[in-house]
Amino acid sequence: MERRSVLKAGVGLGAGAFAAPAAAWAAPAPGLSAGDVAAARRLFAAGAYTRLGEVLPLLLAAARSAEQGPAGAVRAADVWVLASQLAVKQGRTEPAGTYAERAGAAARRSGDPVVLAAAARAAATPLRRTGRTDEALHLLEEARAHLTAGSRPTTAGLEAAGMAALTAAYTAAQAHRRAAAHEFVAQAEEITHRLARRPYAAGPRGELTEAQCALYRIGIHRHLGDLDTALAHARRLRPALLPTAERRARAATDTARALLDAGDAAAAFAQLRLVELAAPHEARRPSVQALTARIAEQRPALAGLAAYTRRTTARPSSR
Repeated sequence: MERRSVLKAGVGLGAGAFAAPAAAWAAPAPGLSAGDVAAARRLFAAGAYTRLGEVLPLLLAAARSAEQGPAGAVRAADVWVLASQLAVKQGRTEPAGTYAERAGAAARRSGDPVVLAAAARAAATPLRRTGRTDEALHLLEEARAHLTAGSRPTTAGLEAAGMAALTAAYTAAQAHRRAAAHEFVAQAEEITHRLARRPYAAGPRGELTEAQCALYRIGIHRHLGDLDTALAHARRLRPALLPTAERRARAATDTARALLDAGDAAAAFAQLRLVELAAPHEARRPSVQALTARIAEQRPALAGLAAYTRRTTARPSSR
């Protein structure tokens, strides 16, 4: 008998209300379809982290039973990557690392270098947060080199290689490795230019764009102490060109951090308002709440700051 998909088991991931009957948890694990994974990814891209957290246990249960065969391993790896990314957003470094390890194992079974690169990127954040920068950079460089080794890499392969290079640049910058950070971001931008010269199939462009590179450069230069350069990239960035609400919120967050480091708490708070407008749950992340607290320490009387703090520390709705 054909296994039920996660969606058919009663988990609504689209625009409709979330509904997961208690009976679904006791039923046999449903099948995991590509559509399920894509729907969950849309929740993450929209910054709907509470709803994603509600549905993720069922997706993970399905992923554990879907890892047989290359296609199943790809879908399982995608779910484990998503679980790791959500844990990072929640400030849960240890679970993020565990999920990333599972993603890497599934990605290796898939044999797909693009999936392996996504797993390497997921692993990089918990690795660097636990002082294992060398391991993170090795994984990312290995993924990037493998994707670009052939004479005619695919568009998907080039895009994955560029995103791995951007993640490596940010990882190196956090460790204050200036030369490596500049080398990796230059690699990403070179790949971005190669992709721009390729004819693109119908539909939106992928994740790797000039705007994405500019977003990463804000954080890279801030970590390297080059605040003027970071803010110059922030001024040139057009957030509307970023593909998702999550990315637009991240741009405002990184700009707020750079502005606060430069001593402009009022402008930093203006950026935090943009975070909330782009993706309200982003403003409730532990790291963003810490940034709000830093602003409040410096400028407690800023108009609207007290109300913003109350809103972003309240328990969010799942809708």
